[in-house]
Amino acid sequence: MAMELMKMPQLGESVTEGTISKWLVKPGDHVTKYDPLAEVMTDKVNAEVPSSFTGIIKELKADENQTLAVGEVICSIEVETAKTDNENAGQVSHNEEKVDAPVIRDVQQAAEPRKARYSPAVLKLSQEHGIDLSKVKGTGNEGRITRKDLLKLVESGNLPKADEPSAISDAALEEIAPQVNRQTSPVTNVPTAAGDKEIPVTGIRKAIASNMLKSKHEIPHAWTMVEVDASNMVKLRDNLKSDFKQKEGYNLTYFAFFVKAVAQALTEFPELNSMWAGEKIIQKKEINISIAVATEDALFVPVIKNADEKSIKGIAREIQELASKVKSGKLKAEDMQGGTFTVNNTGSFGSVQSMGIINYPQAAILQVETIVKRPVVINDMIAVRDMVNLCLSLDHRVLDGLVCGRFLARVKEIIEKISKDNTPIY
Repeated sequence: MAMELMKMPQLGESVTEGTISKWLVKPGDHVTKYDPLAEVMTDKVNAEVPSSFTGIIKELKADENQTLAVGEVICSIEVETAKTDNENAGQVSHNEEKVDAPVIRDVQQAAEPRKARYSPAVLKLSQEHGIDLSKVKGTGNEGRITRKDLLKLVESGNLPKADEPSAISDAALEEIAPQVNRQTSPVTNVPTAAGDKEIPVTGIRKAIASNMLKSKHEIPHAWTMVEVDASNMVKLRDNLKSDFKQKEGYNLTYFAFFVKAVAQALTEFPELNSMWAGEKIIQKKEINISIAVATEDALFVPVIKNADEKSIKGIAREIQELASKVKSGKLKAEDMQGGTFTVNNTGSFGSVQSMGIINYPQAAILQVETIVKRPVVINDMIAVRDMVNLCLSLDHRVLDGLVCGRFLARVKEIIEKISKDNTPIY
């Protein structure tokens, strides 16, 4: 027999950890290859982790609601050692010792000192802040250093450097560890009174909180806004919506027009279609628009791939399909991957001005606010127009105000020039 280790998979681009929301097996269960082992929640997707092997579950390495880094072991499976073709053709071996000797992958000779291994996120953070990882005691599985450990050290300002003695004692780490894991541990210092209601934090809410904290910790946010006259767009859409719905079977929404305008502007200002990568900035070739879709207790960010190549009709169809997948629980990991810029329809719940948190590791997010009728001055005359605010949050490491201002001005121009004659829907 042989022992195989199942590890936390990477369930999306830039995903560095996942939370075991529910185990679907227990020790002693027999599983076949591709059987689901656990439900895992990340900041991008909720998915089942399939088994890579056929065998018997020996040990679960994590509890439900525990967060593990990508690559950490989640369980071990005892499998029957596969025979080679030559062995199958010849006599069956009776060497009990050889057949039953356990073989554990990814573990080198036990007598050798174990080498420290760090996730890409941990290495990136340590390089950015000059942290000597050899002087940090991790709180993860088997003492592994997690991103949360480093974020807590950065927040405290007590960073162990290579040229100074370690300032992190065991006693200090015992005090820090509960705070480092505050996103997965219950808060105990909040006073409660009679009538207060305690609501357990779900796995997906923890994942959302983790991603938001990461974005705010690592990305220096800046913010800007423009006011757009959307009257022509509103008029065109309202004239087309009934025939469109009858012909296509889904709605022609205002949001589809905004996504199309953003995609077009990104082709002209590709700087906003970029990501920070430490020593370099990666300007993405594909324009893949992430859109936020909310449920009662969670927020998902599926992606419209190659949005610049799609018509307004095509974008409207994808918005409808992705929203339906979210609400029916059928959204897949690949639906969440590859986003390069996010457009958030905050106007759907009446917001008129907001500052979005950037969808890590992207460089910007655009909030499309609600369209409201307001009096405006046109040619020294007061007129009632359909006005909307577009609010842009940007990563100031990647982007400056000048290029972002020009980008927003271009989106504004596209929206304001929409008409039946120059805006094809198909």
